[in-house]
Amino acid sequence: MSNVSPLSSPETIQLFERCVVPNYNRFPVALVRGEGSYVWDSEGNRYLDFFNGWGCNLLGHCPPPVVEAVRDQLGKLIHVPNTWYTELQGRWAEALSARSFGGQAFFCNSGTEANEAAIKLARLSGSSKRRYKIITFEGGFHGRTLGSTTATAQPKYHRGLGPLMAGFVYAPFGDLDAAKGLIDAETAAILIEPIQGEGGVRIPPDGFLKGLRDLADQHELLLIFDEVQTGCGRTGQWFAYQAFGVQPDVMTLAKALCGGLAGGAMLATPAAAKSLLPGMHAATFGGNPLAARAGLATIEMIESQGLLEHAQRLGDLFEKRLRELQSQCDLIREVRVRGVMIGIELSVEGAEAVRACMERRLLINCTNATVLRLLPAMNLAEEQAHEGLDILSDVLKKQAKNHFSS
Repeated sequence: MSNVSPLSSPETIQLFERCVVPNYNRFPVALVRGEGSYVWDSEGNRYLDFFNGWGCNLLGHCPPPVVEAVRDQLGKLIHVPNTWYTELQGRWAEALSARSFGGQAFFCNSGTEANEAAIKLARLSGSSKRRYKIITFEGGFHGRTLGSTTATAQPKYHRGLGPLMAGFVYAPFGDLDAAKGLIDAETAAILIEPIQGEGGVRIPPDGFLKGLRDLADQHELLLIFDEVQTGCGRTGQWFAYQAFGVQPDVMTLAKALCGGLAGGAMLATPAAAKSLLPGMHAATFGGNPLAARAGLATIEMIESQGLLEHAQRLGDLFEKRLRELQSQCDLIREVRVRGVMIGIELSVEGAEAVRACMERRLLINCTNATVLRLLPAMNLAEEQAHEGLDILSDVLKKQAKNHFSS
């Protein structure tokens, strides 16, 4: 590869058309390099990234402490099976446990794998009482494997995949009475994102998560929080549940867990974790030395640079600017912000705004058709935040003018 000339964006697109399964809708741009909150394409154009790899690059692109840690680890030990111990995996588990609820960790490679582990754990925990059902919530998203897809209460992800896995029942997000009404003698667990990500950065109403905790305690259910998107500092807390004061029995993590490298984890209280016996579940590359070293470097970087506090300040900046914009732009219905997890609900579909921002070299996302989702890096500089918000404001004001004049 070192002697091969770099391809242009059109040449890379042609290569994909020949050789890659077309299961993604992609923008016609080939990215080749990233640094901090900027990425560059094959033609040398620079983009300000307010979406950062679906939220995986919470520390920006190629964060130096993570890069250096992984480079060092590459020369020592890349992979060994989990039939042996490694100090790194143990220290990584200890670091996550200390910053959460004192749980025990199972490591894997992605969010959907972490949620599959949680689904198995729920069923194993309830097996003596023949409990297997799991309550999840409309608008939630839990992954792409079949169990996690079934847990995802969005029909668009179920089309063509039936029959789906048995045992999942769905309640409206925020409706405590509906969730209570679904509990029966076969219910084993409640699974929820404390803040819905793909569903539109939807924040639960006051008391809702506490109510779920009470229901779980009353009926001896596991309360599982999917923090794949909200965890590791995204909301300005180590984990989103900490801001709500509601502790789960099980928590799933991925995306930002390893500073941009692939990695996933499930944390469970010791009482819950004991159900996952040897041979019941595994992940070949889970907790491998590279992921563990990257995960530890991520934690160290966040703490040494004060990035939790910086994420909170950025959240205040984004909320202030976006609420000012809302007062000037009739397209904006609602602004929802928690740290560097930002949703802007529009009265029209958001795809046009995403395209217009990309033309101005700003990368954002639209989810749930009408919600612009921003997942910037937690070390984004304030001037970069203003730079991107200036572009977004101009785009939405122009779109509003065209929409209401037509």
